[in-house]
Amino acid sequence: MTWRPQYRSSKFRHVFGKPAVKDSCYDGVPITRSVQDNNFCAVNPRFLAVITECAGGGAFLVLSVHHTGKVDPHQPRISGHRGNVLDVKWNPFNDYCIASCSEDTTVKVWEIPPHGVLKNLTVPWKELQGHSRRVGLIEWHPTANNILFSTAYDYKVMIWNLDCPEQVIKNPVRTISHHTDVVLSLSFNTDGSLFATTCKDRKVRIIEPRSGNLLQEANCKTHKASKVLFLGNLKMLFTSGTSRWNDRQFALWDQDDLSVPLLEENLDGSSGVLFPFYDPDTHMLYLAGKGDGNMRYYEIGSEKPYIHYLTEYRSHQPQKGMGVMPKRGLDVSSCEVFRFYKLVTTKSLIEPLSMIVPRRSESYQDDIYPMTAGNRPALSAEEWLSGIDKGPVLMSLKPGSQIAESYSEMGKGLGNTLDTRRSHSRPGMLQLAYIQDKLETKEGKEDGGNTEEERSWTPVSNGEDYGLCSPPKTENELRLKFHKQQEEIRRLRELLNQRDVRVTQLELEMKNMKNSQPHQVSL
Repeated sequence: MTWRPQYRSSKFRHVFGKPAVKDSCYDGVPITRSVQDNNFCAVNPRFLAVITECAGGGAFLVLSVHHTGKVDPHQPRISGHRGNVLDVKWNPFNDYCIASCSEDTTVKVWEIPPHGVLKNLTVPWKELQGHSRRVGLIEWHPTANNILFSTAYDYKVMIWNLDCPEQVIKNPVRTISHHTDVVLSLSFNTDGSLFATTCKDRKVRIIEPRSGNLLQEANCKTHKASKVLFLGNLKMLFTSGTSRWNDRQFALWDQDDLSVPLLEENLDGSSGVLFPFYDPDTHMLYLAGKGDGNMRYYEIGSEKPYIHYLTEYRSHQPQKGMGVMPKRGLDVSSCEVFRFYKLVTTKSLIEPLSMIVPRRSESYQDDIYPMTAGNRPALSAEEWLSGIDKGPVLMSLKPGSQIAESYSEMGKGLGNTLDTRRSHSRPGMLQLAYIQDKLETKEGKEDGGNTEEERSWTPVSNGEDYGLCSPPKTENELRLKFHKQQEEIRRLRELLNQRDVRVTQLELEMKNMKNSQPHQVSL
């Protein structure tokens, strides 16, 4: 029997990392010097948040994703914590809502104005008080609205319901106390009915959040896990950590049986923590080491050997943390399947890094962009607490497809009127209904039907009334107004391009109908 090499076909074999040019980076950012093993950065299609180094309390910056280049050293910050900020996370269903946790034992939820932070914010929308020691990690529930998880150095996991009317919440929905040491990471399965944790006591646990029951526990002496991920719908867990000899390694586990890992593999002898990132749409797994300049990526399969090495991105600039853009914020025209925001402390730089699938065609690639989790929650907080589980609401990334409206309940709670009218699903796009509403109002004026409401309507530019706009007094204000005007121009151009594409489609449909009519008459 002759030996034949076995080749494995993959659409992602040649994925490559493309760092942004200098003008598209964020320069001059005073990145925190904290030794906490977190990402220190959070991204959504509108804003970039990064924890900064400051004296006298904790603060973090919120920048527009399009506000690249040199960052003003006097840029306004969110500085309501009395201790160092350790973690920040954007609400997956509201691009204007962000949570932060700190060494001052509190978790705070902030309302971000539609056009960014123009002055220092010190008063949060919600403040969560319940932990007795510093809070090191927070996570939003993946499908239920306004459900937030927090873990602290008191070894407890607390679940919070933000739908309650109080501004200061002191009683969590549930407190889970199965851990005997600090919780290092937390990950949810697809519908959020389970979550997994890694702990400093070397154990991996799977817990049912509503009841607080411990379902599975792994205590592997040969693998000390620091980070954990649920791998989508594959019924598997991925952990990264160190071996008995302090080599960096990763392990794969069966979700229903944590007694023995399915796979263990050593990587190298470096000491930096490995941050894993998983894309359930492409089944690609990225491993970025803290203090490394390189990044390995793999493809996950449901059969042995489960993990297939693809290639490695190399760079001379070491990363301290990584932010990840949600799939709805990617550039599908360039076949971008993942985007990192790399924190480079040696240069005070945040560098976007795009993972590109090389394709010759410039058309939309359906095979690498399946339906993905959108920005609409599947459940309200009350529904989830009552015991209902649902998978994420999916959306298409195809340009021109129906854009899912964002969930407006949070916007109502925050009191943002423009927040509910703008589309949260794509960066830089005004919601079509909002434009149509304004066009109808304008047409009504031209017809002479001036109602009381129309007479009171004033022009709006960049979400601000002209009557309320004051001229910029400082160079910083002038720069901010310039960036907002550039953003508005870009939005309107994108809208015009969409309209042009739609007009062309309708013209082609009419032409096809006209061509088919004579044939039907002759038959």
